[in-house]
Amino acid sequence: MDSIKTRRDGAILEVTLDRPKANAIDLATSRIMGEVFADFRDDPGLRVAIVTGAGEKFFCPGWDLKAAADGDAVDGDYGVGGFGGLQELRDLNKPVIAAVNGIACGGGLELALSADMILAADHATFALPEIRSGTVADAASVKLPKRIPYHIAMELLLTGRWFDTAEAKGWGLVNEIVPADQLMNRAWDLARLLASGPPLVHAAIKEIVRDAEDAKFQDAMNRITKRQLRSVDTLYSSDDQLEGARAFAEKRDPVWKGR
Repeated sequence: MDSIKTRRDGAILEVTLDRPKANAIDLATSRIMGEVFADFRDDPGLRVAIVTGAGEKFFCPGWDLKAAADGDAVDGDYGVGGFGGLQELRDLNKPVIAAVNGIACGGGLELALSADMILAADHATFALPEIRSGTVADAASVKLPKRIPYHIAMELLLTGRWFDTAEAKGWGLVNEIVPADQLMNRAWDLARLLASGPPLVHAAIKEIVRDAEDAKFQDAMNRITKRQLRSVDTLYSSDDQLEGARAFAEKRDPVWKGR
């Protein structure tokens, strides 16, 4: 666990990638991250996670090429959740915030894209330079054309060029640009706001968005109204749903219990 630092405060988990000099991810680190995020997913006491990098220069440059040169196979065992523990983690129905504290390139940018919200320090920079190494940014090739205009996504994938936070914000890749010395405070403020919200609704939102990604509108709505999504069925049968209505009628703040 030396490469991954965790901090838990109430319902919030902070996960820090700490692998000097650049926070690159090798197979062993990816497997640890998968275990950390799977535990976060399965712990009913946790509601929100923050993922960030140690230091001020690197969030994460992605795959550890030095480890690869020493024998780590690019198609090796990344562990549960795939590369970085988030990209393929099933049923993660809790919000994740990426606090990008520096360079986020290659798999590091893909890790940030796996979060639900991205805050970026004002000096952060981004790129998908895999093409220059003769390989493919696989997860980004799937996700990026769905997040930003197709021609821009293809330009970034096919050229590997760098871009800054202003451009990332302009294309909607990041939610906020934050002064570097305020990044983690802002991430925790946002995490506290989310942690105070209704966890069953958060779960339903995440499952609906995931399930509807490639579905026709009416097909997606039918699955929701027929309660074919587990998180939606849980929400509609929950005490929290009744609590929301009671709190509104009684003109008070709701108390969410997640059940």
